[in-house]
Amino acid sequence: MRFITFMIWDRRWFHFTVLMVLAFVWGSSFILIKVGLKSFSSDQVAAIRMLLASLALLPIAIRNIKHFKRKDLVSLLTAGFIGSFIPAFLFTKAQTHIDSALAGMLNTLTPVFTLIIGVIFFRSKFKILQILGLFLGLVGALGLVIAGHGMSFGRINLYALLVVVATTCYALNINVVKTYLTHLTGVQITAFSFMFLSPVAFIYLLTTDFEPIFQNPQWPVHFTAIAVLGIIGTAVAMLFMNSLIRKVSTIFASSVTYIIPIFAIMWGFIDGENITIHHIGNMAIILFGVFLVNRIK
Repeated sequence: MRFITFMIWDRRWFHFTVLMVLAFVWGSSFILIKVGLKSFSSDQVAAIRMLLASLALLPIAIRNIKHFKRKDLVSLLTAGFIGSFIPAFLFTKAQTHIDSALAGMLNTLTPVFTLIIGVIFFRSKFKILQILGLFLGLVGALGLVIAGHGMSFGRINLYALLVVVATTCYALNINVVKTYLTHLTGVQITAFSFMFLSPVAFIYLLTTDFEPIFQNPQWPVHFTAIAVLGIIGTAVAMLFMNSLIRKVSTIFASSVTYIIPIFAIMWGFIDGENITIHHIGNMAIILFGVFLVNRIK
């Protein structure tokens, strides 16, 4: 069974499948954050998200503890705090002051920063074909975000910079995992990196004000949204993401942010919105760009 699983992770079609699943899950995260913010503060949403994700992964970390090495500590702390903890707080805070469309647009900077950080600090190699794919994916994603949500540039403010910082964190994390942690499995990387987050998230959560939460009778529903965000949208998603990073190029792994707007448009279609030729064209550009990026491992 392990051999079959290993073989599947070496297939390009499976890489695309995982990327699509991650885009769907993370594309739904914006909705879950919005629901959670109806009863909880932005800091509470982020802290609960990280706490639940850490607790869900703790049994896996304990079961694999024999594989934990002190030499990996700095890289794992980077993966945990830079790759997940800090961005969770940045995104929830930003979403209280900017449009979700703008957040989605800025999120597409992740592959660009991944390439820049990789080349400057990690001596990553790249090919012209990857740059072309990166450019096409960015063009398609931006076109889809603007067309799909009617984004108003008048809503751009300093909180938008929080999303830019978050994408930089994602980019750094992807390069760190690819460079220093590929000797571990994706499951071990995720479990170990989140193992350090639960105490910090719990202590921080205790410093927040819980009284306003219970004034909203719908708070259990809003808490459920955060729980799904933490366990599925964070813990499970990162298991797949870290496994994917070990098998593909950093640019391809980060290109998941290009596909997220596609699922945003599909959610809109289910909700009664129209899909135009413009949408379909941008979707095709995105998928072709991601395809080109994955031609080189």
